Amino acid sequence: MKYDLVIFDLDGTLLNTIGDLAASVDYVMRSRNLPEHSDAEYRNMVGGGIKRLVERALPAHLAKDDGYVEECVAQFRRYYVDNIDRHTLPYEGMVEFLEELCQRGVAVAVASNKFQHGTERLISKFFGNIEFVAIEGNREGEPLKPDPRIVEKIIAIAGAKRERTVMVGDSGIDIRTAAAANIASIGVAWGFRYADELYDAGATTVVTKTDELRTLLLAE
Repeated sequence: MKYDLVIFDLDGTLLNTIGDLAASVDYVMRSRNLPEHSDAEYRNMVGGGIKRLVERALPAHLAKDDGYVEECVAQFRRYYVDNIDRHTLPYEGMVEFLEELCQRGVAVAVASNKFQHGTERLISKFFGNIEFVAIEGNREGEPLKPDPRIVEKIIAIAGAKRERTVMVGDSGIDIRTAAAANIASIGVAWGFRYADELYDAGATTVVTKTDELRTLLLAE
């Protein structure tokens, strides 16, 4: 097989989390008499971590107020932690695909901009039987993707070679992260973004179904 290590993004790649993210931001907006948004609008807001999501959801004049943003982020986090898995589900065939990768001797890992506790909690609930070599979310004081350090950390933990490592994600951020880490990438168009964004970010391969990803990753 071409790859020994596959690093997956979480939101929009392994899990469809948009319903719970949208509900949590809307809770904050509603409590402050601010406009709520549709799931389609939230699809274009996610990907840069909680703070960026909240900033994008707020009216422009409030998004410039760092103190106000931090209050909203804290409120979001409290609500989201308690309601993190009400609507969230794995994408079709993803559990079985991860199991197959492991059975074939391919190491799997997660690199997410979601906060570490939330990342670990969702992985534990939906992929509890999968032996990930690393589960890396955002930790306080550490940079978010597309900074490559989270990927470089995973490669070091796995003891993998860069030329035998690939990142799989649904956004331009993931594609740029892989490029910055000097590893291959595959874009998935079933998540929160669209194929055009992935190609614009430099993706050379974009898939629309799990079976297509399986063919690419498990080809001899």
